[in-house]
Amino acid sequence: MKAVILAGGLGTRLSEETILKPKPMVEIGDKPILWHIMKIYSHYGITDFIICGGYKFEYIKRYFSNYSVNNSDIKLNLKSRSITILNKSKENWSVTLVDTGKHTMTGGRLKRIEKYINDDFCFTYGDGLSDVNIKKLIKQHKKDSSIATLTAVLPPERFGTLKINKKNNKIELFKEKPKNVDNWINGGFFVLSPKIFRYIKNDKSIFEREVLEELSKTKLLSAFKHKNFWYAMDKLSDKNHLNQLWDKKSAPWKVWK
Repeated sequence: MKAVILAGGLGTRLSEETILKPKPMVEIGDKPILWHIMKIYSHYGITDFIICGGYKFEYIKRYFSNYSVNNSDIKLNLKSRSITILNKSKENWSVTLVDTGKHTMTGGRLKRIEKYINDDFCFTYGDGLSDVNIKKLIKQHKKDSSIATLTAVLPPERFGTLKINKKNNKIELFKEKPKNVDNWINGGFFVLSPKIFRYIKNDKSIFEREVLEELSKTKLLSAFKHKNFWYAMDKLSDKNHLNQLWDKKSAPWKVWK
C-alpha cells in the first residue's frame, strides 16, 4: 500500500520557519516533520511514498536526492569526484516526488497524483503527528467498505468536527471549522479508495469541503476513532511543543525503534 503526503502548502501561520523552507521540512529534533510522518508509516510496513509538493518544492527534492549521502558515512575520491556510501541508510523507502503546483488546493493536489494510484492508499497532511495504529486504521477501512476513512481525534476546537454513527462508524455530518464545538475532529491519517478521484473536480477542489462533505452526505465516509496522541504543527508554539517532547524522549508518535 502507498502513502500519499501533502507537502505543498504555504504554511503562513509558521512564517518564522516557512519563509525559508516548506512547512513539512520544519525540523523536530534534527529531522523534518515529514521524516517523522514517514517513520510512523514505515513502522507499519508502508514504505512506498508519494509526496505532493508545491511551495519551495525544490527544498524537498534536494533533501531526498541527497538523503543517502547526508545520512551515511561516505568516502570521497576528490580526483575522480566519486562518492562511496560506506553504510546504507536504514530507511527502505521508495519516494515519488510530484510537483502539484504552488497554489493548488488540497483536493487538487490529490487529483494530480491519480495516475500513480491503482489500489486503496493512505493519505495524510505533512504537518501532523500521531501514535495512531495505521494497521488497525486500514483494517477498519476494509471492514466498513467506505470510499474514505479518516482518523477522528479530540483536540482543540479550531478544527472541523464530525458526527459519527455509533453502530457502523459512518460519518453523518462533516463540518469544517465550526466555532465553540467540543466534538470529534478530522485528524487526517486517511485510508482512501481510488474511487475518491471521482469526487475531485480540479486544482481548486478543497478536499475537506467539496470531497469529504459530499461523502458524508452519502454515507461513504467512515471514522476511525483515535483517543490518544495527535498534534498538528500549525504555529511556532506548536513546533516548540513538539521539540520539547522529542528532546525529553517522551514523543508519543515515536512508535518505531
